Amino acid sequence: MRSFWKTTALRLIAGLETITEGKLKIGENIVNDMPPKERDIAMVFQNYALYPHMTVRGNMAFGLKLAKTDKGEIDNRVNEAAKVLGLDEYLDKKPRALSGGQRQRVAMGRAIVRNPQAFLMDEPLSNLDAKLRVQMRSEIARIQRDLEVTTVYVTHDQIEAMTMGDRVAVIKRGELQQVGTPTELFERPRNLFVAGFIGSPSMDFASSTLEEADGGLSVKLGGQTLKIAESDVKKRPALKKYAGKEIVLGIRPQDFEDPEYAPESGEGSRLKVKIDLVEAVGTETMVHFTVDAPVAITEDMKELAADVGGDEIAQLEKRAEEGTNEFTAVLDPRTKLRTNEEVELAVDTSRLHFFDVDTSAGIYEDN
Repeated sequence: MRSFWKTTALRLIAGLETITEGKLKIGENIVNDMPPKERDIAMVFQNYALYPHMTVRGNMAFGLKLAKTDKGEIDNRVNEAAKVLGLDEYLDKKPRALSGGQRQRVAMGRAIVRNPQAFLMDEPLSNLDAKLRVQMRSEIARIQRDLEVTTVYVTHDQIEAMTMGDRVAVIKRGELQQVGTPTELFERPRNLFVAGFIGSPSMDFASSTLEEADGGLSVKLGGQTLKIAESDVKKRPALKKYAGKEIVLGIRPQDFEDPEYAPESGEGSRLKVKIDLVEAVGTETMVHFTVDAPVAITEDMKELAADVGGDEIAQLEKRAEEGTNEFTAVLDPRTKLRTNEEVELAVDTSRLHFFDVDTSAGIYEDN
């Protein structure tokens, strides 16, 4: 991911960058002008930065020795931290004898022994392989709960953020986009950027038009129509202001269904699509398909495309010219859909997302 100033936010908290506006509070103290060493925080970095000539015990105790902490206190803290981290049997080993996950735990132990008011973690799992990342993710979450210490954890991986965070802050180019619980960000994204960043696979987007229909609203998606029930419109009264206007429609891949397993879906809640690829992964089946509907081209959409890398922006603009769109659906693993079929997919229209085409803001009851 390109820089969104996540690490800069940590550096501001740590006192390594100057805060030019606003107040920073750690515990009960405003610390804007407080030197870093007096802020009582501990950092864990992407690179372990362990001393190769020192044992695990020596690495964990190093900061306490510099602070001239009593030797008995150092031993107690190191032993307690090693027990929490499962490093008891490795205390007399040197870093070269450890695995990547064990080295990362030593780096965490060096922070834990300080008993800080807060931990700052800067992408601590980035250097680990996928399997170890999953394992360490749960370990860090457990350790944080056991220690009950506030932790600010920076990551480019939205799955890490969603699974580990009690509250998640999404930052784009130094600007806070949204902060809330993982569920709040997933169910009610503040804007297109958050909607596209949170969720795996990413939300599907298309330029659409809202129209009034039978007391409710309908959304035109290319040459097809999805009906929005009156009860759902009442939950989002701001939608009525957009009747007859262009909006950006968002559909979570999980909100598509194979009609065979969604018998109650009927006219106004199905889309005709052409299947490009079917990926069966056991617990679910991912279906990639083409819809005759225009791609949404907004600044947030370009930002999301650029984040993917490669020629994604060029591909986005090409699809916009062609008037086609590539969507992904996550379906029941029993689905019998196959590549190159033209089929109908059911859509849970009560869970559609709508965004202002000019501001990218989500459209809710309070717009």
